[in-house]
Amino acid sequence: MRVLIASLLLLCLSACGFVGFPGVYKINIEQGNIITQDIVDQLEPGMSRRQVRFILGTPLVEDSFNQDRWDYPYEIKLGDEIIRRAMVAVYFDGDRLVDVTGDYLPAWAEGAAEAEAEAEAEAEAETADTPAGDAS
Repeated sequence: MRVLIASLLLLCLSACGFVGFPGVYKINIEQGNIITQDIVDQLEPGMSRRQVRFILGTPLVEDSFNQDRWDYPYEIKLGDEIIRRAMVAVYFDGDRLVDVTGDYLPAWAEGAAEAEAEAEAEAEAETADTPAGDAS
């Protein structure tokens, strides 16, 4: 009888250590402002803060040290799995939109980013072509 009770107790205690409890429902979570390419394409340089807020919504992060930058992070989680994550930052000069960075870019910002990357590549190519002893 004691052996039966002891084995029953051991069985019950081992069940407490089972980690993967089946059937736990985890809700879908959307955090941040919904950001899509269509929404970001509506941004134009020179827009006021008010117009940007109307298009993108209230920024999730307004940096108190840099008030000319607004951050718009966005994440969708289905249970524990992150399905989509995006980040867009908009920059102002005073009250006017001057730049957009992040996962989605408007056409005018993409062109500026490509031109900047090309200029950097050309500068690197020029320094690579210059011989080390030539100081002209």
